Amino acid sequence: MKNDLIIKRCKHCGALVKVLEDCGCKCGIQCCGEEMETLTPNSVDAAIEKHVPTYEKVEDEIYVKVNHVMEKEHYIEWISLVKENKEYTVKLYPEQVAEARFKYIPGSTLYAYCNKHALWKAEVV
Repeated sequence: MKNDLIIKRCKHCGALVKVLEDCGCKCGIQCCGEEMETLTPNSVDAAIEKHVPTYEKVEDEIYVKVNHVMEKEHYIEWISLVKENKEYTVKLYPEQVAEARFKYIPGSTLYAYCNKHALWKAEVV
């Protein structure tokens, strides 16, 4: 089983669509008259701003944090934990701290979405 999260984004308006099951056909999902792009999650931070979610295990939970600015124009919009058929998401807003708590599920994947730099991920061991 995979922990892949398929997210598509409109290049024009920035709308996001989460795909529950990808059929692989060529018809594509469209927005603003154009096919939406599939986001490939990054997993290596090379910039000053950090995007890859980190976590600390505390008993049977994990405390997830993204060391990132949370300004109105630039922020982490959400953090998700995905494991096979389970997905947990925390929606975030500017001026909040980019953090969340989830049940500790070994082998799951953490995702963080930055409104300017797209999708990032880290594995939970």
